[in-house]
Amino acid sequence: MQRWDRVEAFVEVVRLGSFAAAARELSVSPSHVSRLVAQLEQQLGTALLYRTTRQTHLTDEGRLYFTHCRQLFDGFREAEAALSDLQERPRGLLSLTSATTFGERFIAPLVNDFLLEHPRLEVRMHFTNRQVDIIDEGFDIAIRMGRLEDSSLVARRLCERREYVVGAPAYFAHVSQPHALAELSRHRCLMGTRDHWRFAVDGVRREVRVPGSWRANSGPALLDAALKGLGLAQLPDYYVEEHLASGALISVLDAYRHDDTAVWAVFPRHRQRSPKVRQFVDHLVAHLPGSLPGRTSAGAGSGAMASSFLWHR
Repeated sequence: MQRWDRVEAFVEVVRLGSFAAAARELSVSPSHVSRLVAQLEQQLGTALLYRTTRQTHLTDEGRLYFTHCRQLFDGFREAEAALSDLQERPRGLLSLTSATTFGERFIAPLVNDFLLEHPRLEVRMHFTNRQVDIIDEGFDIAIRMGRLEDSSLVARRLCERREYVVGAPAYFAHVSQPHALAELSRHRCLMGTRDHWRFAVDGVRREVRVPGSWRANSGPALLDAALKGLGLAQLPDYYVEEHLASGALISVLDAYRHDDTAVWAVFPRHRQRSPKVRQFVDHLVAHLPGSLPGRTSAGAGSGAMASSFLWHR
């Protein structure tokens, strides 16, 4: 029985109050709606509507028929909404990579919180300080810090990240605190994976090579060496802020500090419409700023925090 379009036309006329309004809703002409309703009445063998030049009223039979048909179409709409909701729920495997310490301390707990909200999701987390090629290695998202290299990936800014040059009071008991970048050549500098430190000079980013006989690819090891007075280290805020507050470390060269090196979520362009990627990155934007030392969640909604862009080779 090909009557569903006729029933739908009838329901919309009653629901919206006129043939013209129903026609606009169904994207057809008013005459087509009128014809469909007339065919339905002929098929049912009864009048459903009283029509005048200005108004349309239900007959008793029409009122009874509309009550049942409305429930039917409401059920259809609920079924479509349920299917749409199901399609928007994160599902499948979410694979991500991040720098080790930052990932373990901040990203993993937020991943676990997200998984509690979306139990049908599977997760693979890979923590490494190596720059991962997320497309070749099959990752959905990478969490990266600092200045982004040219790429064809999409980037979304998650939060700020500040770097400090710090030393322990025990270290400064034997040497004076530096007040200019040139004085770093006279200090023991503890090196991480980079062979330079980043500063801002008159608002311009500057990379300075510093001397050092101590090197490790581990942030916690670098922090431990600085706390024990072995030299100066440049470390991100989430490593040092609690030690600065307690006096276990002293920040120097603050006039040259490069305040915002940012934390980013990057992902392939074709992943940005994926519900699992889009909603997880939204989750990070909403919760990550409040997780960092000395931060509040107020920045989560700012335009800078939520910005996305493409950058190309």
